[in-house]
Amino acid sequence: MQSRPFGRTGRNVGEIGFGAWAIGAAWGKVDDAESIAALHAALDAGLDFIDTADVYGDGHSERLIARVLKERGGERPFVATKAGRRLPAQAVEGYSAENLESWIDRSLRNLEVETLDLVQLHCPPTDAYYRPEIFERMDRLVERGKIARYGVSVERVEEALKAIEYPDVASVQIIYNMFRLRPAQLFFREAQRRGVAVIVRVPLASGLLSGKFRADTRFGADDHRQFNRRGEAFDVGETFSGVPYEVGLAAVEKLRPLVPEGATLAQLALRWILMDEAVSVVIPGARNPQQALANLAAADLPALPVATMDEVARIYDQDIRPHVHQRW
Repeated sequence: MQSRPFGRTGRNVGEIGFGAWAIGAAWGKVDDAESIAALHAALDAGLDFIDTADVYGDGHSERLIARVLKERGGERPFVATKAGRRLPAQAVEGYSAENLESWIDRSLRNLEVETLDLVQLHCPPTDAYYRPEIFERMDRLVERGKIARYGVSVERVEEALKAIEYPDVASVQIIYNMFRLRPAQLFFREAQRRGVAVIVRVPLASGLLSGKFRADTRFGADDHRQFNRRGEAFDVGETFSGVPYEVGLAAVEKLRPLVPEGATLAQLALRWILMDEAVSVVIPGARNPQQALANLAAADLPALPVATMDEVARIYDQDIRPHVHQRW
């Protein structure tokens, strides 16, 4: 797997990482033994970037990662976490110095480290990006050695563009996939110009782009693909990228003929993301070793032909754009 510069931090990371939301909670039943095996398999295969958050299973994801890394010893991968969603209700006032330090101290304990590699503000309210004092508080935590660097995880392109105006924002995590093309316009180019790392989440549109779902597929009550269909729990754009389920299923059928021989639709979707050099790392989830290794194998696919890229754009414009483009 190829490595890419992680913005201007001086670090390189493998272009496919491990998204650890699914091993924490909100994706149906979690099997810790399988989660641990998935992490080991990915790390054995050379993966060196893991993304988690303090709210994934109320810290369960962070603690599983710490357990695996302690078992392995040796050189640690880059571990990014997030803070901010522990607030009972999202409000700018909640991002106080006291709260930020409390959340970060908790992640330090969960991950069993003295300094966190990267802390991302976890989809804070849009108004937070217009409050310099919040970013100054993060600067103070860097100065005190609790975090090595910080970034943001955003819902909207506009938030990403505002965030990178702050000189010490090292990274932006954003949804980008074949059902969410807008970030590749102005934001990706600005991130490149400023040397900001781009972490791509929800690369498979919550599994829609795996091609494994059907109209009669059923999700458990504890799976956000069931309980957040209309944004009941958090931003609806996090579930199926905001695309109505039936619309997404129809678009997937148009994408199937584009899959290279010997590959899967999910691998095509990941390789499509890597076609943009602004992307630093993409973080698909995996709940077992087979999924983890299949994700990494996507990096070995050859560059996609222009005709494939054009057809993806055509399907997006025809079927998906009206539902998502101006919302996020």
